Amino acid sequence: MEPARLLAAYERMAVIRRTEKAAHDLFLQGLVKGTTHLAAGQEAIAVGASAALRPDDYVFATYRGHHHALARGATPEECLAELMSRATGLCRAKGGSMHLTKAATGMLGSYAIVGSHLPMAVGAAWSARLRGTEQLAVAFFGDGATNIGAFHESLNLAAVWRLPVLFVCENNLYMEYTPIADVTAVPRPAADRAPAYGIPGVVVDGNDVVAVAEAVGRLAGRARAGDGPAVLEAETYRHFGHSRTDPATYRPAEEVERWLKHDPLDLARGRLAELGIGTQAVAEADERARAVVERAVEAAKAAPPPDPREALTDVWADGGAAWRT
Repeated sequence: MEPARLLAAYERMAVIRRTEKAAHDLFLQGLVKGTTHLAAGQEAIAVGASAALRPDDYVFATYRGHHHALARGATPEECLAELMSRATGLCRAKGGSMHLTKAATGMLGSYAIVGSHLPMAVGAAWSARLRGTEQLAVAFFGDGATNIGAFHESLNLAAVWRLPVLFVCENNLYMEYTPIADVTAVPRPAADRAPAYGIPGVVVDGNDVVAVAEAVGRLAGRARAGDGPAVLEAETYRHFGHSRTDPATYRPAEEVERWLKHDPLDLARGRLAELGIGTQAVAEADERARAVVERAVEAAKAAPPPDPREALTDVWADGGAAWRT
């Protein structure tokens, strides 16, 4: 990745990190209702993958999907306003933290039901194949999803039809509160299962934005050439607990310390230094990220609440809410 692109990727990760911090603070202030599932520490996966994708590719994510929405073109203001149930939110206050969607940029949603979006990504890839567009569908999911039926069904069908779909497992070592290793028969819950379906299973350092971009780029090119799907297991770690109600005391202190020293932003700074990008350029990127998120917070706070009359709009493709048979 050339220096300019890496610096842009670093700035995008800095924006995401600050947006997540803002979401955390707004929750503690009582301005975000319900709960949130923060992805701080996992930014390199979303940003690295997005750097290797085309603008018209399709992305599906989990309820821990703020970073994917932001990486695919949603603004911090849109996301924070959505979390705060404001009319200017990404889904006009209908989605909240767990359902961020921006179809115009290929972000086809984040989903609260574990693994439910994997078959959807297969369907999107089938659509691209039928239309001959060479678009790619990418499904991001957690390690816990590898032990449910939808994961195996999706891999099997994608392999049978040789579809242009990439399955990216964000393996942060924990399902919710349970270590994935305690309930899984293989060391790599996603990559080790891929060969059973005759498709590649690749493992990558999910905290290294360059490594992720290179791996996704390679597998995306393979899929566009008609060679079928692949599984990418990105090893990473969430800085917070499963949700805002989880203090994550079940994680060993030495494990947390080790992973915090392997922070995606720190790794990117090190790569930038190796490429000759000075600390001034990095500091300027950090300052731009800070300013963007601060403006987003104030704009979201000032935004009006949604109009109750719009509650039943956008339910169906025609914009209405009437049942269709």
